[in-house]
Amino acid sequence: MSGNSVQFDYRPNSTPVPVAEREALLASPGFGRVFTDHMAVINYTEGQGWHDARIEARAPIQVDPASAVLHYAQEVFEGMKAYQSGNGAVLFRPDANARRFNGSASRLSMPDLPEALFLESVRRLVDVDRAWVPSQPGGSLYLRPFMFANEVFLGVKPSAEYLYMVIASPVGSYFKGAGGPVSVWISQNDTRAAMGGTGAAKCGGNYAASLRAQAEAIRNGCDQTLFLDATERRWVEELGGMNIFFVFEDGSLSTPPLDGTILPGITRDSLITIARAQGMTVREEAYSIDQWKSDAASGRLRETFACGTAAVVAPIGRVASPEGSFTIGNPEVGGEVTMRLRAALVDIQLGNAPDPYGWVQRVF
Repeated sequence: MSGNSVQFDYRPNSTPVPVAEREALLASPGFGRVFTDHMAVINYTEGQGWHDARIEARAPIQVDPASAVLHYAQEVFEGMKAYQSGNGAVLFRPDANARRFNGSASRLSMPDLPEALFLESVRRLVDVDRAWVPSQPGGSLYLRPFMFANEVFLGVKPSAEYLYMVIASPVGSYFKGAGGPVSVWISQNDTRAAMGGTGAAKCGGNYAASLRAQAEAIRNGCDQTLFLDATERRWVEELGGMNIFFVFEDGSLSTPPLDGTILPGITRDSLITIARAQGMTVREEAYSIDQWKSDAASGRLRETFACGTAAVVAPIGRVASPEGSFTIGNPEVGGEVTMRLRAALVDIQLGNAPDPYGWVQRVF
């Protein structure tokens, strides 16, 4: 069923958060703990396609104990943001999120959601909950489209029924004390994904598999975990939830290639485009942990940063493991190239700079 043939029903929340309470929440929302009044919902049934699209009050959902997602983990999601720009709100590259969402769904044998329907669900939710889009510097409305299998059936097969939803959360900075470099811990015993696996899919299982390593990182005084490849345990892949870049003394950038084991980040792709437009050479190539340490010691490597929708761009100052640690550049401040690329990206997102790529889409 095409996205154009599905009509949204609007069922307003009869008990929205009072204005004064909402304003207090928006003043310091943290990350992912405050939610708006509504959510988007669409059902899928095999043979019928997508149906019953609606914007309704955000509320708990009823799930049967035999729902397929609880037993076979057919679930995918996206992360994207709406920003306050002028007198309205804008979305950043939502079409790219729609394509990646379907790529993830395909890997987990789930149905495609028409791109037009994905975009409409997000736009309608942002429009209805426009009062929740933060206006303070660094604030945004984080959007979480997701889909899960909800057929009531115990059997190893693709589900015949799915529920697609979008919830929204006003957020501030992802890292506490954001702005300064973060530290990463090299995971010793866990890997995130292997060739032929689900590394390129944005599914909950990949993140669940990273949690033990993330806990290990925190125990060792680091902000994030960093995964190496599953075969040789020597090639840098990505952080628990972010892609990674390296900045060299000749001004060039390098980032691990999209070989199926890491997430094709939209922030990653945007930064590659911006860097090349600024005349920088960007290589997508394998980079070993031993080379990283050696280049940091010699000064050939000047900066390292992580990137993703939630954190945008985060400089990395220290890398640690049981064998010891090393630092990159000045571990107390973000590097010049890192901060320049971040500023260029954020300026486009907020409408403070021209958007030659057509990335920004106005909602209202």
